[in-house]
Amino acid sequence: MSTNEAPWRALTRREYLLSAGPWRALLYVLTTLPIAAPAGAGVLMLLLPWLAAGSRINDGRPLDGALLFFMITGLVLVAGFGPLVAIPLAVVERGRLALIDQRPVRSAHQPVRRDPIAWLRLRYAETATWREVLYAGFLGLAVPIAYGVFGVFAILDFGFIVSPLFAASGTDSWQFGLFSVHSTAQAIPLSIAGLLLVPVLTYVLSLIAVGQGIAARTLLGDREDGELHEVAQSRARLVDAFEAERRRIERDLHDGAQHRLTSLTLQLGMARLDVPDDSPAAPPLTQAHDEAKELMVVLRELIHGIRPQALTDLGLPAALRELAARSPLPVTISVADGVTRPGGQVEGTAYFVASEALANVVKHAGATRADVLLAQAGDVLMLEVRDDGRGGADPTAGTGLTGLADRVAAVGGRVLLASPVGGPTLVRVELPCRH
Repeated sequence: MSTNEAPWRALTRREYLLSAGPWRALLYVLTTLPIAAPAGAGVLMLLLPWLAAGSRINDGRPLDGALLFFMITGLVLVAGFGPLVAIPLAVVERGRLALIDQRPVRSAHQPVRRDPIAWLRLRYAETATWREVLYAGFLGLAVPIAYGVFGVFAILDFGFIVSPLFAASGTDSWQFGLFSVHSTAQAIPLSIAGLLLVPVLTYVLSLIAVGQGIAARTLLGDREDGELHEVAQSRARLVDAFEAERRRIERDLHDGAQHRLTSLTLQLGMARLDVPDDSPAAPPLTQAHDEAKELMVVLRELIHGIRPQALTDLGLPAALRELAARSPLPVTISVADGVTRPGGQVEGTAYFVASEALANVVKHAGATRADVLLAQAGDVLMLEVRDDGRGGADPTAGTGLTGLADRVAAVGGRVLLASPVGGPTLVRVELPCRH
């Protein structure tokens, strides 16, 4: 449960009991107690008139005025002061949720200017506010019940474990539920059973904590975040599928088509040597040989464009220097100290960005030179491409910047563009490169 995955997924792992997950769940439960206790007391006070009313109706007795007054007063208190209590409580709960769920959870409240009247008007009209009130009720009602039931079983299991101590104390007998213990020998099986139940109770405690966390994320978080998370996961899966397909195409072209074309070119060259220059077959054979060689160059460039071998073998800096050497413009490559090699997707995306950005410089910028900077700050890989061209780059004008931004977003990065009219143009890409 220390990763960014959903906590219920961590429960399915075999090594869960040996991880930090149970301790995180225990800490989450323990820090819930001082919050759930006053919430439970408040909910109980509000429910008492309604419980009394239900008892009277069940007995066939009418409701008196005082009881109706307290019932209505409870509703007024919930409607009037519930949001004022639930909103700060939700802030605390969203922060505490990080104990068992490392995924960020964002408030669903809309921003509002610093005007108390406008703030109250907006907050009381938001659905997010009343979901937080519902969570406060959940925290004061369902959570204490779940914790209480678990506490009973935990105390009983503790009694099982220490039952030999009770039996050895000299007392004639001890009663543990349906079992009567009269001697230490009779208590040992209970103690063993109690020890075997410890992992079960650990899982149950974790399930309670995870269930509470799911309720907190559902009621206190922005529902659009969950939808965007699913979109991001789907996009990541598409990137993985694209990367696998790209490797397959590259392998097929390199191992299949390129080798066969090389063999064909050699055979045409040998045939050309065997044919006399004055033979009618010499000119078309020469032309076929030349076209085969040109096709080899085209195929080599195509394979290189999919993923250059230097990128796979030597890494991003070497591939960038090779890219600069092939550019029709002078390109300077600068690599800052401390740059580590990122994962394959990030590395391929960074190369794609540099290649596309330099292609845009050549096609649209009217520049005389370009500079590429590769640096790393913590877990963020930064790539900057700067040119001295005319500027005025517009992502909506079909310069490829939109597709570049989509490619970067697929790996969780972002693209920053500065291109005033008259230049210079700076394209900066930030890519996550966690190891």
